Amino acid sequence: MKLSSRIKVIEGYFPSKWDERTQRLVLAAVIFVVFYLVLVLASMPARIYVELGRPSPKTIYAPREVVDEYTTEQLRRAAAEAVPEVFDYKPEVETEAVASIEDFFDRVTEIRDDADSSTDEKVNAIKELLGEEIPVSSVRALLGEKSIIEELESRLISLLKEVFQQGIKVNGVETARRQVNREIALFPFSPELKQVAEALARPLLKPNMIANHAATERNREAARKAVVPVIIQRNTLIISEGELVTEKHIAQLESLGLLRGKHADYPGMMGLFVLLAIVFVLVSIYLYKYVHNVYTNPKMLLLLGLVAILNLLAIVLAAYFSGYLIPVAMGVILITVIFGYHLAVLMTLVFALLVGFVTGGELSYVPVALTGGLAAVYAVSRVNQRGDLAKAGLYVAGANMATILAQFLFWGNFSLESGVIKELGYALAAGGGSGLLSSIIAIGVLPYLESAFGVTTSITLLELSNPNHPLLRQLQTKAPGTYYHSMMVCNLAEAAAEAVNADPLLTRIGAYYHDIGKLKRPYFFAENQLSGQNPHDRLSPNLSAMIIRLHVKDGVELARKYRLPAVIEDIIRQHHGTSLIYYFYQKALESCSEEDQVSEEKFSYEGPLPQTKEAAIIMLADSIEAGVRALSNPVSSRVEALIRRIIKEKLNSGQMDECDLTLKELDRIGDAFVRIMAGIYHARVEYPEKDLRAELERNVAR
Repeated sequence: MKLSSRIKVIEGYFPSKWDERTQRLVLAAVIFVVFYLVLVLASMPARIYVELGRPSPKTIYAPREVVDEYTTEQLRRAAAEAVPEVFDYKPEVETEAVASIEDFFDRVTEIRDDADSSTDEKVNAIKELLGEEIPVSSVRALLGEKSIIEELESRLISLLKEVFQQGIKVNGVETARRQVNREIALFPFSPELKQVAEALARPLLKPNMIANHAATERNREAARKAVVPVIIQRNTLIISEGELVTEKHIAQLESLGLLRGKHADYPGMMGLFVLLAIVFVLVSIYLYKYVHNVYTNPKMLLLLGLVAILNLLAIVLAAYFSGYLIPVAMGVILITVIFGYHLAVLMTLVFALLVGFVTGGELSYVPVALTGGLAAVYAVSRVNQRGDLAKAGLYVAGANMATILAQFLFWGNFSLESGVIKELGYALAAGGGSGLLSSIIAIGVLPYLESAFGVTTSITLLELSNPNHPLLRQLQTKAPGTYYHSMMVCNLAEAAAEAVNADPLLTRIGAYYHDIGKLKRPYFFAENQLSGQNPHDRLSPNLSAMIIRLHVKDGVELARKYRLPAVIEDIIRQHHGTSLIYYFYQKALESCSEEDQVSEEKFSYEGPLPQTKEAAIIMLADSIEAGVRALSNPVSSRVEALIRRIIKEKLNSGQMDECDLTLKELDRIGDAFVRIMAGIYHARVEYPEKDLRAELERNVAR
């Protein structure tokens, strides 16, 4: 779809002293303020203020699914605390202790077996080995029977090994010593030997289990990650009215985005302002770069803003019932029909973002809005009649329902439980209803927008192509020659428009109606003079020229009477420009005396000159069709020469001065005209009668 090149708009939207830039800035500011206020009113009231330990002012249910960060964190903390601390075992501590015991008893054996030393000397030597003060009687006990001392050594080593194998942590040394002392107390030896054993073991009991903090933290982090997040399901009761507010309630409200400060939610409002400003800036840049004809036209910007505001209001209203019911496609359909699919794709993204704002960031609604909007763009990118907008609603409904079902499957919400089936059914019904509602609203609103802003959409133009339109029916019955001429001009002009990237549809419809002014006096035009009588033979050249010239004015009056679009009215007014009515001008020159002067102005159309490519193409096609029809022998070479000459004359006479056709485009237009005319006036092979009859018989046999 294309926005028509000429748009008739209602004057007075802005003060006349404002230039276009000022108008755009003011308009953007107004639309921004409206958007911002609607979004603030739609999203902020859902937030409430609560105080810890005070009663809740209202009952609150979860408006959407969200992770319960508070409960999830509690479970994660418990899982981490349940992970035991990791210790690194050091076997060398045990080895050193056993070696120390064995070395001590070996030295004692050497001292005891030393025949050169006295008993007192042996006692003193053993005391030095012990390294601490113990009674002499206990030391003398080590000089006793060898087998008993060996048994003590064996039992003491076994005890130390057992304790070390159990593991001694940094804070467990004293516990290990008490355990060793209890076990030594049960040894079958004298109290003196038990005292020696305690003295030997005491300094050897050291930690052999060293804490590995890094490994412990890794294990605890793994345990935290293994905890499945707790989900607050939609419509779950968060807190009842009058219930005392706990930390859990506050955390859950914060996760849901429903918690606000004691006063106005200024941070939230500021965040919304910044986000909306970013969206407006990006849309403005896109309009400037890729939809420049809308960007430079404040009236069209106003129309775009109005459609966006209407869609936002529809989003807000539908969100109170269901996020899946939001008719995003309504605005997308209108924008596609009025402005084209390039802008509609961008606005689909914007509207999907607005759905996220209004629904508080509910993720499941945004993909539905996005896919439904894109389906609408596809469905109405090529429309043949207004009823196709209703079919677009079915496309959108199908896309919405497929997306909803896919989301239920993806998020794991689908099961055969009655509650889930019921919820899915409601969601699918809302998604389908959104598509139908979008098309119904768009069909109802579009005519009012077309009328208020003077916008001519392709749907309006397609409706004008219906042969049953009153003007076309009158043209067929009252001026059949003009009707045939218009159809020929239509074929020529449409092909030329496609060749130079003009609007083929607008050109075709403009060609249909360009000569409707001839309905007032059809027999004054040669194509309708089937009887061979020419009423101009009885009129003066001046009067004949005036009658011919009036068909433009009469056409404009009929266009207004039958409410044809402004673009068609402009084409009717401009399709002759200020061309000279050459036949009657020459006739006037021939009939006047030398003293009289014939004014070209009286034999020229009033104009204006063609302002658009479409109007200029129709002017050329009109002149060329009439000229070629007047040729006595329209062979291809004469037809092409005539086409090139007419285009050159129109260019040299200044008729192309105010349209934006280039010389290269005029050459392409000429090529298109030659191609169409060659198909109409091609040379025909004259078959001999015998061959012709055989050919006809073959065709019948098929």
